[in-house]
Amino acid sequence: MLHTPLLAALGTQEVLIILVVVLLLFGGKKIPELLGGLGKGIREFKDGKDGLDQSETDKR
Repeated sequence: MLHTPLLAALGTQEVLIILVVVLLLFGGKKIPELLGGLGKGIREFKDGKDGLDQSETDKR
């Protein structure tokens, strides 16, 4: 069985098709909100992993 990472298996055409489908599903105005929420989630995960508590993250 091949153990190829998912992104390595995707070509340019596949990535473009996925992006078009996402744009059609969520619309152009909703995508920045989704990406902002994703960034906030990643930041909270990193802070939690590093052991920062809520009072330290409020200072940002």
